[in-house]
Amino acid sequence: MDAAGVLLASPGGELQFVASSSESMRVLELFQIQTNEGPCMDCYRSGVAVVNVALSEANGRWPLFAPRAIKHGFHSVHSLPLRLRGRTIGALNLFRTLQGPMEDGDIAAAQGLAHVATIAILQHRAMLDATSLNEQLDHALTSRIVIEQAKGIIAEATQCRMDQAFGRLRAHSRNHNEGITLVASAIVAGTLQANDLDNPT
Repeated sequence: MDAAGVLLASPGGELQFVASSSESMRVLELFQIQTNEGPCMDCYRSGVAVVNVALSEANGRWPLFAPRAIKHGFHSVHSLPLRLRGRTIGALNLFRTLQGPMEDGDIAAAQGLAHVATIAILQHRAMLDATSLNEQLDHALTSRIVIEQAKGIIAEATQCRMDQAFGRLRAHSRNHNEGITLVASAIVAGTLQANDLDNPT
């Protein structure tokens, strides 16, 4: 192979350029996305490898892409799905300056690399999702603790029930367009006094 490129699907399903081994390859990858035409687009849509396609014979299949690829010096293309358990997340594209088919063993090796890349990408995404979820849970827990502390301070200072303390906290938050956690933090820190909170209307 003389050039390689990778396109990945966004959460909305649109293909996006990720990487390429050369500037010519980058241009062609972006051209495929722009024109919605080419081996990568076919491979991603079908989830099936597109291999051993001679560009000189593909004008009917890709009337815009084939001439552009030939102009960049490429004459045969191969696109392998980044696919796992029935889910296709993108495609690995391999371009050659010479015509001629890939050997079956080379196709199998390339698809094996595509499988490894797919697993790595999905694991990375899962790790990012887990990290984001943990951060959200930590923030929610911290906010809840601060709010409960503020409710206790308000109830003690104003001699009211806990639900009434929360009502004052919420009313002050709404009236001053401030997050309830921010108001609660000010109560806990002592920068806002419980008796200065707005009463619910």
